[in-house]
Amino acid sequence: MRRRLLVAMVGLVAVVLVAHDVPLARHLRAIERDRLATATERDAFTLGSRISPFIAGGDRSAAAADVAEELAFAPEAADGTVVVVDRDGYLVASTGSGDVPGDDYTGRPEIAAALLGRVSAGARASATLGEDLVYVAVPVLSGNEVIGVVRITYPQSVLDARVNARIRGLLVAALVSVAMAAVVALLFARSVSRPLEDLRRATDAFAAGDFSVEAPPGGPIETRRLARSFNEMAALIGRLVERQRRVAGDTSHQLRTPLTALRLRLEQASDGLEGVEGAARDHVDAALAEVDRLSHLVGQLLRLARAEGEILERAPVDLSALVAERVEQWRYLAAERDVSIDLVAPSPLVAMASELAVTEIVDNYLGNAVSASPDGSVVDVLVERSGGFGTVVVRDRGPGMPPEERERAFERHWRSADSVRRGPGSGLGLAIVAQLAAASGASVELRAAPTGGIDAVLSVPLDGG
Repeated sequence: MRRRLLVAMVGLVAVVLVAHDVPLARHLRAIERDRLATATERDAFTLGSRISPFIAGGDRSAAAADVAEELAFAPEAADGTVVVVDRDGYLVASTGSGDVPGDDYTGRPEIAAALLGRVSAGARASATLGEDLVYVAVPVLSGNEVIGVVRITYPQSVLDARVNARIRGLLVAALVSVAMAAVVALLFARSVSRPLEDLRRATDAFAAGDFSVEAPPGGPIETRRLARSFNEMAALIGRLVERQRRVAGDTSHQLRTPLTALRLRLEQASDGLEGVEGAARDHVDAALAEVDRLSHLVGQLLRLARAEGEILERAPVDLSALVAERVEQWRYLAAERDVSIDLVAPSPLVAMASELAVTEIVDNYLGNAVSASPDGSVVDVLVERSGGFGTVVVRDRGPGMPPEERERAFERHWRSADSVRRGPGSGLGLAIVAQLAAASGASVELRAAPTGGIDAVLSVPLDGG
């Protein structure tokens, strides 16, 4: 943002300067040319008044030495060439190295015009110099009589250099203006972007689960208001999350204690009915099953409440070793249903993940796969490297799910038609999986397996991937 503000402000100043200074420079160039032409004309008349006494007598040879001496010290001849001709148009003296006194200059239009008493100024091409010449030719007067001509010529490049020297000051002023604009823009950009950077860092910390973070108010009034609003929001959300966690903990304690007591009483009642067959025994067994289901449901609800909105800390984890440990735990439970579990995993495969989240997700996947698999079948667990991610695939050989059911499987309390037929359930298992994945930076999905069942997939970033 700072760079964009700097570029925008400096660019705006540059555009304004170009729009203003380019026409101004052209106007000043024309004015400077006119000023130099006028100054040159004035210098020519001044020089003519000084040499007028020398050529007034009409003796060109006698006047040549005096005029040449005057030209040698004339400031008007510093950058140009000065030519002095008599009333007949013949050269008296010149500062040009190739000019010879007595040369006929009557063929030069500016000389001819000046001999008639007119000032002549302009530019023309010079075959001798190979470039344009700027000239001024003025008559030398003695009273009202024209007794000669003074002509001062400059190469066009000399005149352009003088004009450019004047215009260069305008360019320097423009560069100074751009530099000042850059300094002001940098200070302004810092004053605007620094509070926004502080706010961004605060939001990053808030997104990472630090609900106590505060954005320091600073900068313009708008950013100060935004920082105050963010701090109020963060404090409110922090209180709500803390309240939710306290409620979850209190609920866990308040619900589990009576459920445990109820189960103990039902178990005692079941023991008292040992060997008794009939409706009473059936009701007690059904009540025990309902208590187990309610305890499982309460546990899942609490886990979902704790996972929702939480950011789990990630650390390097050997994904292959962790999955192998969970598979080993589930092999005994799967064997009770005549289901075996095969594991294929490279070792090691280090990922940046939450060990808690990976454990819970893999346990949920394995529980669903074992439950959906027919007797005598195999559940395949594959740990693979896929680009910069480590992937865990739990593949069953159950009936599978159509695409529309796979898309809804991670919704709360939703159950597929097949799971409803298999027996009671809460419909929260995969919802908890989705929350844990979101809290730990992982991703989960269900795919159609090549075996006809489901591929339950977990992807986590690799360490350094």
